[in-house]
Amino acid sequence: MRRVVITGQGTINPIGTSAAETWEAMREGRCGIGPLDIRDVERLAIQIGGQVRNYDPEEVFNRQQIALYDRFTQFTLLSAREAIAQSGLTFVGSLAARTGVVLGNSGGGMNTLDENYRTVYEEGKNRVHPFVVPKLMNNAAASHVSMEFNLKGPSFTVATACASSNHAMGQAFQLIRHGAAEVMVTGGSESMLCFGGVKAWEGLRVMSKDACRPFSANRNGMVQGEGAAVFVFEEYEHARARGAEIIAEVIGFAMTSDAADIVMPSKQNAARTISLAMKDAGVNPDQVGYINAHGTGTAANDKTECAAVADAFGHHADRLMISSTKSMHGHLIGGTGAVELLACTMALREGVIAPTIGYEEPDPECALDVVPNEARDAAVDVVLSNAFAFGGLNAVLVMRRV
Repeated sequence: MRRVVITGQGTINPIGTSAAETWEAMREGRCGIGPLDIRDVERLAIQIGGQVRNYDPEEVFNRQQIALYDRFTQFTLLSAREAIAQSGLTFVGSLAARTGVVLGNSGGGMNTLDENYRTVYEEGKNRVHPFVVPKLMNNAAASHVSMEFNLKGPSFTVATACASSNHAMGQAFQLIRHGAAEVMVTGGSESMLCFGGVKAWEGLRVMSKDACRPFSANRNGMVQGEGAAVFVFEEYEHARARGAEIIAEVIGFAMTSDAADIVMPSKQNAARTISLAMKDAGVNPDQVGYINAHGTGTAANDKTECAAVADAFGHHADRLMISSTKSMHGHLIGGTGAVELLACTMALREGVIAPTIGYEEPDPECALDVVPNEARDAAVDVVLSNAFAFGGLNAVLVMRRV
């Protein structure tokens, strides 16, 4: 099977407007969670989030584009531009035909939906903008990326709640690995920080009112974020032939379903997914140095994930570093795995392990090295990225240093 490498990465998220800024924020343990600046915030019980602040779409898109692009699509395009520019690729001829887009997203154009519900229900208007449907559809971002960059290969959107990005990147990896594509633009995005989006999540009673503290005994829930991250996955020989700078290599992927409960995770199936991903990558547990955890800051997720890691790694679990960057940028739902993959590339490329910030009290049920509060310099060769979504949908990626 063919090898797959990463030759470009880009992002806009609550802690950075580029991959370099995000790496710097992760090194510093900088928190991007704060008071929400959205309409009707005073009606919400949850008034914090990982918001992309000081963002003006008119600075980067024209009026016609803004009429077509929901906020999640805007974030995706900005991330894709950065990633593709770094890769140095131009998509013409046969390469355009052999390059596609697979992106993860859960909520689609939630801001567009929220605005237009107000128009028809609150304001009593009988018409909405003719572009509402193409603006809010989940595949809008993938479609606009393909159009802007002339990508004519397999292109689609994956919606598996919190695992959407990992599933999307796993599909991109497999398409190249098995010869169906030469290059794939992949990652994910989300922007649900509007009144309706936050109000819906409030109903689950899993949200924190003050901070995201994964693995800390005094954690009290997750915090939503927004943003995007996009990567250029490329066949290794193709990248090497053109002298491309390689950020990391993707070497394994696994996905499973709990087939059990719509919201409660399964330790057995999380552990099974981790083990299957390592088997697919051809690595032993003792070769893995770091895991970017799903780590939402909820009791159910944190305890289950730590137990799954302990089961999958045995005695080596005590020597692993495992951290949750959701403590900094929040939970980007369908886009979260993509932003978290930046912590993995930083670990491999820079030898810096992103911390779990907000950690205050040890939890005996999360008794792993969670890299509390401060980043750590450490050379690692193999890393994992975990995603365990509502609906019992699990996706784990494995990468190594090149």
